[in-house]
Amino acid sequence: MVGKRCVGILFGTLLAGLGVVSGAQAQKQTPVVGVPHDWQMGFPAPYTPVMARVESLHDLLLVIITLISVFVLVLLLYVVWRFHVSRNPTPTTTTHNTVLEIAWTIIPILILVVIAIPSFRLLYYGDKAQDAALTVKVTGHQWYWSYEYPDQGNFSIDSRILPEADRLKLKPNQPRQLAVDEEMVIPANAVVRIIGTGADTMHGWTVWGFGIKKTVIPGRLNEGWIQVPKEGIYFGQCSQICGNAHAYMPIAVRVVSKDEFDKWAAEKKKAAGLMPATSVASATPPANR
Repeated sequence: MVGKRCVGILFGTLLAGLGVVSGAQAQKQTPVVGVPHDWQMGFPAPYTPVMARVESLHDLLLVIITLISVFVLVLLLYVVWRFHVSRNPTPTTTTHNTVLEIAWTIIPILILVVIAIPSFRLLYYGDKAQDAALTVKVTGHQWYWSYEYPDQGNFSIDSRILPEADRLKLKPNQPRQLAVDEEMVIPANAVVRIIGTGADTMHGWTVWGFGIKKTVIPGRLNEGWIQVPKEGIYFGQCSQICGNAHAYMPIAVRVVSKDEFDKWAAEKKKAAGLMPATSVASATPPANR
């Protein structure tokens, strides 16, 4: 009995240990935040200040267009009822109405001004980064993305959709047709300047929930910025029809803490041979005299 009890205790301890390890691995796994969901309607949740303003402008435009549509519908129904042949057998001969013509000229102008002011504010707000902590150069290729980090020694990474064999065994944080072999990594809460260009043809670097859609063009640099407060993985896709593999250019952005980003950048710089020698063994020995 004592032997069986000891075996049971050891077996239970082993299972508990495995549970702790698997739980720790699950906690370390970066959660998926920005991804479409089944039966989703409307915009995705705003994950950046720019997207929050885009959503606010959209709501304003929705109110304006709804009021205009309701007004036109009511006016149309009134005209159909009021000027039906049974109620108005003799058509009016009025051809001009000064007050009406001034009204239908001035009111649309005022509506356009109400739309234009927040629109221009949003365009200028999302155009240039103010006091950016980091710059990432995005280059579109046929058919993958590359990301350069000029502030971190100018190392670069290539980001491609997972091979077909790997797509059959996706992890929980790897959505089908969106997972890539190498994500773009940025620190949370940092203003990141995005500079985009194309290597061969036009592409569209678009991430849902970021409020950014940059058409990258060969020979030209386009600028935008993002600031993502919540850690996680966010996905997007090329939004410019660029060729036969256009549908296989997903975008994955992994947002991590500042410490984790520094560690990741140091590993990438070391792999690219950009880190200085820090050990005696790696230092160049002095010449013999």
